[in-house]
Amino acid sequence: PTSELTVLITGAAGNLAYQLLPMLCSGEVFGPDININLNLLDLEQCNGILKAIKCELEDCGFRLLKEINIGSSAIELFKDVDVARFMGGFPRKPGMERIDLIQINGVIFKYHGQILNTYGKSTCKCLVVANPVNTNCLILQENCPNIPKENFTALTNLGVKRAKNQV
Repeated sequence: PTSELTVLITGAAGNLAYQLLPMLCSGEVFGPDININLNLLDLEQCNGILKAIKCELEDCGFRLLKEINIGSSAIELFKDVDVARFMGGFPRKPGMERIDLIQINGVIFKYHGQILNTYGKSTCKCLVVANPVNTNCLILQENCPNIPKENFTALTNLGVKRAKNQV
């Protein structure tokens, strides 16, 4: 391997992140010549799950995986990240309106944008997965002026593909 990336995953104890992690560590995502340092962020009550995920990834012996940092401190885990995958957000509960979800996740993504703006690299590439994905991405972007707008992407097409698959 000739280069290295520090990759942040929020919501790292969730099912979506769990599916992504082996692809990141094996070279499927960034290629077979890129070493990976993983920063896995989730809520404090998920630390046991994060520890188990860390052990599992270490046991797999991924050649490209160089370091795994886990925890619930965004300040520590957002430091100098090259790539950030925002997979964590408050889930929509029965009876919740879209505006309720936007208000709750707005607070989370505002905070993450401010922390990323302060501690992340100005070249960081950001992908937002947590719904409402387009709104969360906009809130993140607006609170992170040190990173160019073109470095932010939202998986808005995911909903379209899911709908087509159901049909």
